Amino acid sequence: MGTDDKARNTAEGWQGKAKEAMGSATDDRDLEAEGKADQSSSKLKQAGENVKDAFKN
Repeated sequence: MGTDDKARNTAEGWQGKAKEAMGSATDDRDLEAEGKADQSSSKLKQAGENVKDAFKN
């Protein structure tokens, strides 16, 4: 996994956590759901990169 990809995926995950927390704090269910979706997307991307790395080795 490239360092750039790893950093982007991690940043997307943290951004999702922040959105989820902000949505929860302000009772904004849409923002909270968007944050959860961002986190899921980040995890899927990281899993895909891990699979690619496994086949490279």
